[in-house]
Amino acid sequence: MQLGFVDDNLDNFHANTYLDALRGPLRDRGWSLAGVTALASGEGADWARKKDVPYFDSVDELASKVDAFAVLAPSTPHTHLGLCHQVLPHGKPTFVDKVFAPNTQIAEQILELADKFGAAIQTTSALRTTNVQRAVRQLESPLISLSQWAGGASLEEYGIHPIELAISCMGPEVVRVGVVGAEDHPTVVLEFSAGRVATIDFNAKEHVPFLASLTTSKETLSLSVEDATLFVDAMAFILDFFEAGQPLVPREETLTIMRVLDAVQDSRARTNWVTL
Repeated sequence: MQLGFVDDNLDNFHANTYLDALRGPLRDRGWSLAGVTALASGEGADWARKKDVPYFDSVDELASKVDAFAVLAPSTPHTHLGLCHQVLPHGKPTFVDKVFAPNTQIAEQILELADKFGAAIQTTSALRTTNVQRAVRQLESPLISLSQWAGGASLEEYGIHPIELAISCMGPEVVRVGVVGAEDHPTVVLEFSAGRVATIDFNAKEHVPFLASLTTSKETLSLSVEDATLFVDAMAFILDFFEAGQPLVPREETLTIMRVLDAVQDSRARTNWVTL
């Protein structure tokens, strides 16, 4: 099976890491990178040459060579709608990298575009397929609270990771969102239905281990996110989606994640709850 990467500038961590996964630990899955294209054509062509991957001048030229698309551009979600306008009319399964869109309104436009052309679409961060989710599935009782400690260069770009983990573990029934603490070290509070709560201690100044504490009515389990195969597992889940031909992540969760991201960036969340 053949995959195509579409990006604004292919020289980024995700393009490099996902390609390494395809050529390394996931090579037995039978997928290969058949070609790439990028908005920054010069840089994209250079990257493709270094990686020994065919470069195409347009999505239209690439489309006939691939069975599925991965729209990357992980640091520039404002480019995703435009890239999806080029990719989705071809009707092929399409993965869109984190952050899916700059806001919920544009996320909905991308989903409507996918529906218009009958293209299966999915988006996740790499924190959807971790040992934390595996541990949650093994709990004897439902989660009543989830606490996380996470970091990244900015909450705007990297807050998606702990938020995705929280929603994937506790469901999309977020009632309201609040943010307290310092600008570069905030605590995000998500209140779910039935009084369940997730907290995210986010540090934008220091690299901190990604930790989670899971609490049910019977026990509390604390663990570190295992990162040795984080992106290999993420790429494997993307291939699972392509092979299924339909999204494996409920759309309701995707849109809830976007609404939470919008609420976190809303200045009102610093002084009042923002209701979803």
